Amino acid sequence: MSTSVGVDPHVTAIRDVHPHSAGCEECLRLGTPWVHLRLCLTCGHVGCCDSSPMRHARMHAGVQAHPIVESMEAGPKWRWCYVHENYV
Repeated sequence: MSTSVGVDPHVTAIRDVHPHSAGCEECLRLGTPWVHLRLCLTCGHVGCCDSSPMRHARMHAGVQAHPIVESMEAGPKWRWCYVHENYV
């Protein structure tokens, strides 16, 4: 399968998901703080961003091979592919 220039091939992993929690799932269990939240667009996992001490969203993406997250912050929504380190 070929992809158009500028189209991330991982967009096929995006599903219609709902957040599993209102905060970072791992930070809530561990009692650790987070800065911003990211929603896994493959399964609905909520993890903390790369500016957070534990970086759970990136860890989830690597361990589960779920490449794309969406910002859960107020304001414009954006999506990020951890594999290509790029907005999608």
